[in-house]
Amino acid sequence: MSSPNARGAGIASFVGTSIEWYDFYIYGTASALVFGKLFFPEVNPAAGVMASFATFWVGFLARPLGGVIFGHLGDRIGRKRTLVATLLLMGGATTLVGVLPTYATAGVLAPILLAGLRLVQGVAVGGEWGGAVLIAAEHAGPKRIFYAAFAQQGSPAGSILATGMFALVSLMPEESFMSYGWRLPFLASAVLLVIGMVIRLRVEESPEFVRMREQREVAKLPVVEVFRSAWPLVLLGIGASGVGIASAYFTNTFILSWATTDLGITKSTMLNVLLIVSVVQFVTQPLGAVLGQRMGAARYMLIAFTVLLVCTPITFWLVGTGDPVLATLGLALSIVFGGSSYAALAGFLAEAFPARVRYTGISLAYQLCGALIGGTTPMVAQALLGWSGTIWTVVAQYLVIILLTMACVAALRRRSAAAVEPVPASV
Repeated sequence: MSSPNARGAGIASFVGTSIEWYDFYIYGTASALVFGKLFFPEVNPAAGVMASFATFWVGFLARPLGGVIFGHLGDRIGRKRTLVATLLLMGGATTLVGVLPTYATAGVLAPILLAGLRLVQGVAVGGEWGGAVLIAAEHAGPKRIFYAAFAQQGSPAGSILATGMFALVSLMPEESFMSYGWRLPFLASAVLLVIGMVIRLRVEESPEFVRMREQREVAKLPVVEVFRSAWPLVLLGIGASGVGIASAYFTNTFILSWATTDLGITKSTMLNVLLIVSVVQFVTQPLGAVLGQRMGAARYMLIAFTVLLVCTPITFWLVGTGDPVLATLGLALSIVFGGSSYAALAGFLAEAFPARVRYTGISLAYQLCGALIGGTTPMVAQALLGWSGTIWTVVAQYLVIILLTMACVAALRRRSAAAVEPVPASV
């Protein structure tokens, strides 16, 4: 049986990351649907979407900075207090997006403010993920692969909340939606922030950090120590996170834009498709945590990625038919294997780094991957589609990311600080 502290830390991790990812995903959805028209109206529609995706990428560029700042604080002053700070920063920035003036009101200042708040979002989520994973994993002992996945459940939960909110407001008349309806999901973040703070303040500090503090083993300059002794683990961790990060932005951002712009699927229909797919991910993703705990995280991830290689062309072909039912089936097929591997990723990365620099190490690996791979995914995909005129160049992009991820997972398993796969535990 799991200890009450492990369960409580897992639940707090899940709730907090759900709110953080809700905040992050509503920006991605708005980037695909409204920001191009409202903040970049002086360019043609295709260029407006590209400019909107560029501000989307700003958040990813800021994520490594957040990983360094909050990784340092998390390894120095503790996981809990750092996570409270990231939640406050994210919730505040997201709420402010909901009251921003558009280009029609403020001119060029509007996209500058939009990019600035996206920067703050990126810094916040850059520090959130590593701490949420560790607060759950370090309470869990030998069940760390399973409990670290509680943080990963925040991604589909946040996606469900974000897509559901936009699906609701998209039912408004187009004029009302473009005027104020798009703002409502951002303003709702203020309510979620209060809920998240109440839950997060009740969780206890990580027992591993408490032990290090009592034994005076806390690193003085975690980021320096990481780059001095663990930089190969960071590089391999970047690659190992590729599919886990990129898949969400192929689905929630690029495919949303492609389907509503080029395939003739209506905005509300496609949002409902993505909502269904997010529910499928939420339900099936824990399977990866269970199998990763029992089989070993790396072994399970490599199996899932192999299947994903086969599924990816089928997914894009089904979406490309323009039939909402077939699009749902295709995306659900892909998300079952991509999502389940994502569940095992958190514990896998946590095991790779020594405890004294673990927050900084996994944050840097994951967030640098976000900047280099995740944030560029919709931009590169849109550019490839525009250049080639065919979706198969985008398919090739995704397949390359899968192969890179597989190679890095295999290499990181060999070089991991843990040296061996986790001890299986019943869950």
